[in-house]
Amino acid sequence: MKNPFADLDSVTHQLKSMERKKKPKMLVVDDEPDNLDLLYRTFRRDFRVFKADSGISALEVLRNEGEVAVIISDQRMPEMKGTEFLSQTVPQFPDTVRIILTGFTDVEDLVEAINSGQVYKYITKPWDPNELKGVVEHAAETYDLLKQRTEELQRAHLQTMLMSQIVTVAQTADSVDAGLEGLAIAIGKSFGAEGCVLQLVKENEIAPSIGQYQAEGFTRLNLESDPIAKEAISHQKMQVWVNSASTPAPEGAEHYAEAGVQLHLVTPILYRDRVQAILSLQWPKPGPLQESEVQLIHLTAQQTALPLKLLEDH
Repeated sequence: MKNPFADLDSVTHQLKSMERKKKPKMLVVDDEPDNLDLLYRTFRRDFRVFKADSGISALEVLRNEGEVAVIISDQRMPEMKGTEFLSQTVPQFPDTVRIILTGFTDVEDLVEAINSGQVYKYITKPWDPNELKGVVEHAAETYDLLKQRTEELQRAHLQTMLMSQIVTVAQTADSVDAGLEGLAIAIGKSFGAEGCVLQLVKENEIAPSIGQYQAEGFTRLNLESDPIAKEAISHQKMQVWVNSASTPAPEGAEHYAEAGVQLHLVTPILYRDRVQAILSLQWPKPGPLQESEVQLIHLTAQQTALPLKLLEDH
């Protein structure tokens, strides 16, 4: 049996080739400047390290920088203990792995924090650099596993939600154009695209029937003369373009710059081995998509084939 994702290999390879490996983020918190500098120097090669000298300033760093993979915090600090600070990070950043540094025995606080899942491990001062590095290495691996699990659950939920929306649109739309519009809005918003176009194809030519979504202030691309859309129809395979120095806009796509599009993905929707429609997703940032996201876009597009056929025959 043919692998349904075989045609996606070149797309995911292209997206991965555009991705620059970024260091994971780490936040170190200690009110003693010498300790703070030592932690920074210890981990700056492997992490993007942010420093804070108190729990309050650390919370401000998180508000500005967003989620980090690992937090290392001193326990005894003025104004706010380490365990108190870490507990405040749990609701917004549940996957972040938290490590406490303690120079005294505060069993009650530490046991409660560890049992409640707020602290991954505690290290006593003065710490052994190699031991701390080993703990942080395992913490970063744990964070990656937690993020992977969270993303898998989110994708499964998104797929279920999208399928429900596709069925609802097919059942309630009173015309093909209304159905296309409803689907374009649902798909565009679900994948965080600034622009989304769902357009019928007749005899391998883009037809007038169209559904479209665009975020406020974004100018979506017109597909009638788009070279990537033509390639998707001609080869019946997903096509993608990511803006970079090594991948200039294809010939005939000068309008990408005018629209501010940095990432454009087009996938054909097939019904009985013919191109029934094309789905275009457009982003103003060139951030790479994960392979699983590309596969989900492909699945979503193909799940619209039967509802679109029903709308056309209605």
